[in-house]
Amino acid sequence: MSPVHSPSAPNFRIRRRHVSPTTAGLFPECPEVLSPKQAVQSLAQTGDQCNADSHRAAPDCPPAPLISHGSQNRVEGPIRIGVANYSERASARLVGIARLAASSPPAETRRKSAEKPEYFVLPVKSILNRCDSNRVPFEWTINPYRGCEFACKYCYARYTHEYMELDGAEFEKKIYVKKDAAPLLAWDVAHKYSYASEASAGTRADHIAIGTATDPYQPAEREYGVTRACLEELAKREGMSISIITKSNQIVRDIDVLQRIAERSDLAIDITVTTLRPRLARLLEPRAPQPNLRLAAVKQLREAGLAVGVSASPLIPGITDRDGELEAVAAAAREAGAQWFFSGVLFLMPSSAKQFLPFVREKFPRLARQYEQWFAKNGYAPEEYRRKASERVARIREKYGFRSRPWVEKKHSARCAQLPLRWDAAAVAQGIAGTQPCLPG
Repeated sequence: MSPVHSPSAPNFRIRRRHVSPTTAGLFPECPEVLSPKQAVQSLAQTGDQCNADSHRAAPDCPPAPLISHGSQNRVEGPIRIGVANYSERASARLVGIARLAASSPPAETRRKSAEKPEYFVLPVKSILNRCDSNRVPFEWTINPYRGCEFACKYCYARYTHEYMELDGAEFEKKIYVKKDAAPLLAWDVAHKYSYASEASAGTRADHIAIGTATDPYQPAEREYGVTRACLEELAKREGMSISIITKSNQIVRDIDVLQRIAERSDLAIDITVTTLRPRLARLLEPRAPQPNLRLAAVKQLREAGLAVGVSASPLIPGITDRDGELEAVAAAAREAGAQWFFSGVLFLMPSSAKQFLPFVREKFPRLARQYEQWFAKNGYAPEEYRRKASERVARIREKYGFRSRPWVEKKHSARCAQLPLRWDAAAVAQGIAGTQPCLPG
């Protein structure tokens, strides 16, 4: 039996806590970023759960953009990444997810390339992670892995490795494969998931976003299949709300299980394409599939009857925002059959800025000064630039007939309510008892 997958979840009790057009200059004239400085002690009890409603970043839950327009806090947290040797770190006084990561055994791999990352088997207590925030359009996340081999230079999720006492530069070098994903997800859905979300006043199911802090179809998925295992579990359920975001054409491997999910639940798929220029894509996203392969995946998924859109995020000032470039991505997305299109301007978490700003100085030296002015102390581009970018995206959507948001046909639109424990004749007379029960399928 694979050390990553076992037939049943470990026998433990989960102690849950209540979680309440460019110019001749440089760029078009067009909040405080969350810092991973908080302690991670609570993760020892809650697995990978997070509370994105606080003003701190949290593992697996992406910080919502544009929370505020203040200066970014660059203060590093109490991260003991000075213990560089892996075995020494394992014996250091670590807690929570950092302790689990330090003691995680190597995962077997068939890959022989000298450039391959290190893989580890990470035992976790939960695979469905809560995001209690009205700033993001989902209640739950699933991230089958920690770290991502695609090594996108701008990736905001590098901060998640800092929770494991690792430097953000190791995000693509040390990949953690979450163990026992399927049985854990089965337990999570049965005990945590709601088919009548509070945010919607009971009119829709909680939404699960897959791939918010790691690409679920990075190369590791070919060997370990954690994403596939999670999808197989979700395919057993009915009436759920699910989305997946990826840069990989490997997702077409799972068309069969994605179709099964879409038959019983609401499923939206986002494929990220930041540029159509292959050399630029290789520079920005070194080990991600080329843009033409991603667009081919969009076409194949649409031909399979699945709901698919394209994300052109992030829009990178001075690099991917030149005249006609974003429009070209949108045109290619429309030709491939994408139903929606969106793009947001680059924002840099502290750990991301630590990697991206030196990259800009090396590869785009003419942009270095402007980037330092914009991003050295603040994680976001100026508001005027972001406003003009938003207006540009709106014009693109109108031109190509895109929807602004992911959309799927709602197969379970009836109000979901708990069945009453006793017969209520008055409710029957008013038709209330005809509401659909909240059953997992």
